Amino acid sequence: MAARPLDVPLEYVKLGLRFDRLESGFVDAYTGDPRIRAAVEAEPAPSPQGLRDQARALLGELPAAGLPAERTDFLRGQLVGLECTARKMSGEPVAFLDEVASYFQVEVTLGDEADYAAAHAELDGLLPGSGTLAERYAEHRRREECPPQRLAEAVHALSSALRDEVRGEYGLPEAEVVRYEVVTDRPWSGFNYYEGNYRSRVAINADLPHRLGQLPHLVAHESYPGHHTEHCRKELGLVERAARVEHTVFLVNTPECLMAEGLADLGVQASIGDGWGPWAAEVLGDLGLRFDGHLAERVAAATAPLNRVRQDAAVLLHDRGADADDVAAYLQRWSLVNTDRARQQLRFLTHPLWRAYITTYVEGFDLLSAWLDARPAGQRVADRFVRLLDEPLTPAAVAGELRAA
Repeated sequence: MAARPLDVPLEYVKLGLRFDRLESGFVDAYTGDPRIRAAVEAEPAPSPQGLRDQARALLGELPAAGLPAERTDFLRGQLVGLECTARKMSGEPVAFLDEVASYFQVEVTLGDEADYAAAHAELDGLLPGSGTLAERYAEHRRREECPPQRLAEAVHALSSALRDEVRGEYGLPEAEVVRYEVVTDRPWSGFNYYEGNYRSRVAINADLPHRLGQLPHLVAHESYPGHHTEHCRKELGLVERAARVEHTVFLVNTPECLMAEGLADLGVQASIGDGWGPWAAEVLGDLGLRFDGHLAERVAAATAPLNRVRQDAAVLLHDRGADADDVAAYLQRWSLVNTDRARQQLRFLTHPLWRAYITTYVEGFDLLSAWLDARPAGQRVADRFVRLLDEPLTPAAVAGELRAA
């Protein structure tokens, strides 16, 4: 009697849960059967070598699993990322650029400093006055700072307004809800904790000053139409309706992270589009919080090329062996940030779990922006973007569609 084929999607979920036993936080979200998690937690403690071998075994079983091509491609990408993580956990040497490629299906290189200089020149024209460009940019940022005691109020106002836009354009489950909390001592500015059943808890880090002109991006990224919206729609469509158990777990340092972060960073474009600055100024103006929305939008466009500097910093640190002080100086020079901000960024870039993660924002935004721009003639941004919310696309699949276009 032939043995039953291995249930690769279910075994993948169990494997992902085992990683969380070695690195707390590796499972970003789990919405599946709690009995599966309890059974995994009752197992003997896993070893990195054992997890590596399990990932390799599932990759070997995948072609015979009889799954549709898109499920096979999704699981293959996830398992390749997990196999690399297990090798790193076991102490095997993995070059940083190979690590990034295994996790996120992209090849990274250093950015062009000529592009950064051009961005500085454009910003220089938008922020006239005396002092260096870094000083004028810092002053602009200070003028836009949200008073700490008003942060929660501003976030809720923007969340409500964005929720209305997203509910009308994309649709949301009736019972969905986002709960916000202000936290401190974190290496990030905001974080979505998806709890399942269309509920999210979003933490906002109060250690960093939050600018009124940046808050729409933060709220869109974490909630509407970013992480919360994606989780809700995939839970409803892929899990509940299509019974794809692999989407009950969301794992750090896998291709799905690049897709999720790129999608979330496009949130304002996909929900409001051009004119988001004046739109946000009107929403916050009702609270008595004033900023120049037109200028905020133009400054954001001018500084967009500088987002790549953060990835350069990771490459310099982990691939080129640069000194941390030199990398901090590089961040200050090209990102036009102060010492404290540069050190906060280094904290994220040197965190054992997050050191490669900056690529998800940089390459994710660039890849998915290009994909949105390459949509068929006459197709609305929303009609293209909804595929990111609903389908288990991978970076490799999106890059393939771009090449075909």
